[in-house]
Amino acid sequence: MKICIIGSGYVGLVSGTCFSELGNKVICVDKNKQKIENLINGIIPIYEPGLEELIIRNVKQKRLNFSTDVDNSIRNSDVIFICVGTPTSKKSNKANLKYVYKVVNDISKNLNKYKIIVTKSTVPVTTGDQIEKILASKKQKIKFEVVSNPEFLREGEAIRDFMYPDRVVIGTNSKKANNIMKNLYFPLIKKTNRYFHTSRRAAELIKYASNAFLATKISFINEIANLCENTNIDVKEISTGIGLDNRIGDRFLRAGPGYGGSCFPKDTRALLATSKQFKTNLSIVKSVINSNTSRYKILFNKIKKIMNNKFKNKNITFLGVTFKPGTDDMREAASLKLIPYLINKGSNVSYYEPTGIKSHFINKKVKYIHNTKEACKKADLIIIHTEWNEFKQLNLKKISTKKNYKIYDLRNLYSPEKMKKNKINYFSIGR
Repeated sequence: MKICIIGSGYVGLVSGTCFSELGNKVICVDKNKQKIENLINGIIPIYEPGLEELIIRNVKQKRLNFSTDVDNSIRNSDVIFICVGTPTSKKSNKANLKYVYKVVNDISKNLNKYKIIVTKSTVPVTTGDQIEKILASKKQKIKFEVVSNPEFLREGEAIRDFMYPDRVVIGTNSKKANNIMKNLYFPLIKKTNRYFHTSRRAAELIKYASNAFLATKISFINEIANLCENTNIDVKEISTGIGLDNRIGDRFLRAGPGYGGSCFPKDTRALLATSKQFKTNLSIVKSVINSNTSRYKILFNKIKKIMNNKFKNKNITFLGVTFKPGTDDMREAASLKLIPYLINKGSNVSYYEPTGIKSHFINKKVKYIHNTKEACKKADLIIIHTEWNEFKQLNLKKISTKKNYKIYDLRNLYSPEKMKKNKINYFSIGR
């Protein structure tokens, strides 16, 4: 099948590459000339384990191509996936759909045969209806179908999530379009039989509802962790105890600095904005957003106690700064709040991050150190921010040359009992 992926960012690049791996002829399009030029030269714009190898193999097999020519790419394809960004609108918290509609206008000019237009971008309910109206208003004689196919890719696990999906959700009322989409995904769904056909509006809402529910689990366990700290209970035991209930499950019940990244913050805000548009009260989602937004204040207060409110000229090191391991994504990471706060308090802040130096901290009095050993060598406080594997087996007893250095583990990687036994000043979340 000939597939056009418009938007060669995270979702588009992973999806296009995986579709080509399944034997389809795929062209990934983007108007960013530098990005396409880099991709043609084998330079991958995102950090995602295993992606580079897949791209190289499928380009070599001539199943995967990259282009800035949107018009020809649309005309030469059977299925067009819209994979552009839908960032939060600063004024309204709604999803900004200007990039989506720009793509739709490009498609309308190049409908030369029956095509399926698929929104893989996360879009609010009724967006598909609006896309259909725009295309129909152009008085097109060529038939087309607008389908919703939300993505459920975790950064750092995206290839596995695509190739071995929990479910493939297809939203359309067209039998023809559904059959074509089912055939496209057949190599994947025949392994699990988890193909879910529903209405287009339902598919759009499933994506938002899924992310809002997972965000709710994170905020819930973080608030329980606050209670655990005040009642001398280990939150890990609570997570295990309630997670053993199959109705609840233990995933996303890990206390930490709060959720971040490209999806949960943006999608919960957009869902709340949609609820206001349709005059529906989503009080739980609103509470989740408020809880996560204020999470960093609790972390600030804990750091104050750990440091006895003495920050001037103290050396503070962050191990990891991305919002989660397996990705170089900094969007809404807790480090973006914590580091400026500590600098303003007069601390000397440095960090080591496995994915390299971050532009967010350049010229902001933050020093990047190239390895864990050097980063922690003279630290008064070490903050384990991201649970990269290489931070899980550190010799914390000798990690710093400073006397009475302290460790604040935001990911609960270590045992408080062992730390106490080794006389390490160790602090964690909800324990």
